[in-house]
Amino acid sequence: MQRYSFATIVTADNDLPVATHLPFLVEQRDDKVVLLSHFAKANPQASSLIGKPVLVIFTEPHAYISPANYEKTTDVPTWNYLAVHAYGKATLLTEGEQTANLLAKTINNYETDYLQNWNSLTADYRQKMMKGIVAFEIVIEDLQGKQKLSQNRSAIEKENIINTLGKSEDANEREIANYMAKLK
Repeated sequence: MQRYSFATIVTADNDLPVATHLPFLVEQRDDKVVLLSHFAKANPQASSLIGKPVLVIFTEPHAYISPANYEKTTDVPTWNYLAVHAYGKATLLTEGEQTANLLAKTINNYETDYLQNWNSLTADYRQKMMKGIVAFEIVIEDLQGKQKLSQNRSAIEKENIINTLGKSEDANEREIANYMAKLK
């Protein structure tokens, strides 16, 4: 989750699923995992957070698996992937200091060098920027790892897939090959 921290938050609004793609910070607090992020205030999903269950989906890496790696010509292509589904309830961070801390942590996580620039902006300007977001945290109640790494394939086919993906120019494909190799 920390490595692939750009995730999709899913809520329901009037029985309709709603999703937004956001960067998340992952914190360990005692025995709990907590996710922190923020919406643009104009995003209507922000109002559907309170008191309702939320799902945050972290994905990557993933890779197309060609049937050229299989022993039978009747096999079809598929996709290998890793994902984490995090379930919990959101709490809004309504205090100005909470929002400021979240932004400082976010900047520090993604672009440490920018923190000095952010802090050099006038307090009025930073306050104006913070008024344009809705900061929140989610205490995770259930965490589920999802993976499809050709577990159902023969040893020869798995080796073919690992070799094919391992030679790829695509970093996702090479990473899937590495995960598959660890499962052998």
